[in-house]
Amino acid sequence: MRVAILALIAALTFPFSVAAGNTITVEHPMGSTRVPVKPERVVVTGIGALDVLHAFGITPVAVTKEYLPDYLAQYRDDKYASSGTLFEPDFEGIFSLKPDLIIIGPRSSEQFDELSKIAPTLVFAPDEQAGASYWQATQQLWRTLGRVFAIEDRVEAKIAALNAEFNAIAEHNRAEQNNALLVMSSGKNLTTFSTYSRFSALFRDFGFVNAAEVHSQSRHGELVSFEYIKQANPQHLFIIDRDKVVNKGRSTTHQQFDNALVKATAAYKNQAMTYLNTGAWYITASGVTATELMIADVKQSLSK
Repeated sequence: MRVAILALIAALTFPFSVAAGNTITVEHPMGSTRVPVKPERVVVTGIGALDVLHAFGITPVAVTKEYLPDYLAQYRDDKYASSGTLFEPDFEGIFSLKPDLIIIGPRSSEQFDELSKIAPTLVFAPDEQAGASYWQATQQLWRTLGRVFAIEDRVEAKIAALNAEFNAIAEHNRAEQNNALLVMSSGKNLTTFSTYSRFSALFRDFGFVNAAEVHSQSRHGELVSFEYIKQANPQHLFIIDRDKVVNKGRSTTHQQFDNALVKATAAYKNQAMTYLNTGAWYITASGVTATELMIADVKQSLSK
């Protein structure tokens, strides 16, 4: 019943709101969408897209308030309406805000069709079928929003600045043939990821060689052990502490990694064991500040 009501009302009102101003067609993982240029009432259901809007001074009318990193804490304020959770948008609440544009993250992409009945909707997520690396996909996402909000020059300036950072780090790592292992800790489980995984940035953009041969291409990674980490013996060990996000900051990851097997690795001996910013790498992927924090994390490891 809810979907039918939204579809009926949207069918009556949606075409007129789009036709009122200039529009462009943008491509995204769910296809192509005709969206208004410089929309004023924007609803966001993903943290990465919110990060980009925030960085360029664009204020949405509704946001997802769960898992917000500290640098986006202002959006917890009641003056910003809630758009629902990362996975479940608040359809009625979003409809009542009469948005000009809805931007959704990858975790709510399955709701694209229903949200599109309310207002033009685009998915802020890399197209995994295209095979682009993190930074390649991120640039495209920023350029899409640059076109939508008519801020192309500002977006290109930011891309150029960060591109220089990526290139410098990658050139250094390739020249030194630095290898690395990325491990996610979640409860008592350890997973590692392939060169072409959701964390491809470490290898494809920052230029590290993967210290281990990872067979699984799953987004959830491949289950490993501390013995595995010792055998891989990475020069740089990067750790994502997922418990900080899913367990509201309660984590014993540091204590778990304080063991003889980890201490036997080159990464530990050279003080190149780095706990990554979980919000940036795991939650706010493709955000502007998130990408800057990712660069900072890698620089920290290389400075040891």
